[in-house]
Amino acid sequence: MHLALPLWFEIGTYAVLALILAFDLVLAFKRPHVPSTRESALWIGFYVLLALAFAGLMLVLGDAEHAGQFVAGWLTEYSLSIDNLFVFLLIMARFAVPRKYQQELLMIGIILALVFRGVFIVLGSALIENFSWVFYIFGAFLVFTAIQQVRTGPHDEVEREGRMLSWMRTRVAITDTFDGAKLRTTIDGRRMFTPVLMVLVALGTTDLVFALDSIPAIFGITQSPFIVFTANVFALMGLRQLYFLLGDLVDKLEYLRFGIAFILLFIGVKLVLHAMHENELPFINGGHPIEWAPEISTWASLAVIVVSMAVAVVASLIRMRVTRVKSPR
Repeated sequence: MHLALPLWFEIGTYAVLALILAFDLVLAFKRPHVPSTRESALWIGFYVLLALAFAGLMLVLGDAEHAGQFVAGWLTEYSLSIDNLFVFLLIMARFAVPRKYQQELLMIGIILALVFRGVFIVLGSALIENFSWVFYIFGAFLVFTAIQQVRTGPHDEVEREGRMLSWMRTRVAITDTFDGAKLRTTIDGRRMFTPVLMVLVALGTTDLVFALDSIPAIFGITQSPFIVFTANVFALMGLRQLYFLLGDLVDKLEYLRFGIAFILLFIGVKLVLHAMHENELPFINGGHPIEWAPEISTWASLAVIVVSMAVAVVASLIRMRVTRVKSPR
C-alpha cells in the first residue's frame, strides 16, 4: 500500500519542521542556560503533542495504516534517541563541559544526527527500491546490533572514541580549558582549538553510529521515505530538553538497553521475514517468495515496541527502588 498524501501537506510539513528546528537552534545559542525541570517538561510535552497531532493529520489525510506506521516509527526512533543520551552524558562528563554550554553543543549534535540520518534515508530508500534482498542485510545487521547492545554498554562506546580523540589531540593544537562555547581561542597570541572540537567530533561519531542502527530499524516498520524522515525529526526534537530533564536518571535506567535491544531484535527478525516473503535471491527457494513466511503487521509492531519500553522502564525503576531500600543509610 503506497502512501498518498496531498503535496501541500508534505511540503508544509518540511517547512514547519525546518522552522521549529531553526527556532530551537537560535534559542539554544541566544540563551545559553541550564533549562529548569519545568521548562524541559513543557517543551517535551509540546513536541510529543506535536507528533501525535501529526499522526492525527496523517490519519485524516491518509489512512490508519500509515498513521500507525508513523507512530511505531516515531516510538522506535525515540527509544533509540534516548539511548543516545547515555553516550551524550558520558561525553559531557568526560570533557567536563560546563552545563551552561551543554545545550548549544547538544543542538549541534542533533543537527549532525539529522544530516547523517537524512543521507542514510536517501541511500536506504534507493537500495530498497532496487534490491529487495537488502532486507536480509538490514535484518541481520539489526540482530547483530541487538546482541552487541546487550553485550556492551555506553562506556565501551566512549572508550573507543577516547582512543580516536587521543590520537587526534597529538596532531591538532587543542587547549585544556573551554572559552565559553567557542570552537577556537587565542592563547599567548596563538590560535588554538578548544575542547569543543573534541566534543563535537565525539558527538558526530556517536550520531553516525546510531544512524547506522536507527535507519534500518525504521525501514523495518515502513518503506515510506516521508514517514521515515518525519519520524526521525520528531524523535530528535526535544532530545536536548530530555537530556536536562532526565539528567543522571538516564544512566540509572539499568534495563533500558535491554528493552531497546529486544526492539532491535524484533525488527531484525521482522525484516528477515519480510525479505523471505519477497524473496528474489536465486539460491533461496529457487528465487521464489517463501509463502509460509509471516508478515508482522504495523499494529503488532507498535504493541511490541510500547510493551518492551514500558517493561524496561518499570523494571529499571523497581530495581532503583530496591537498591535504594537495601543501601545503608
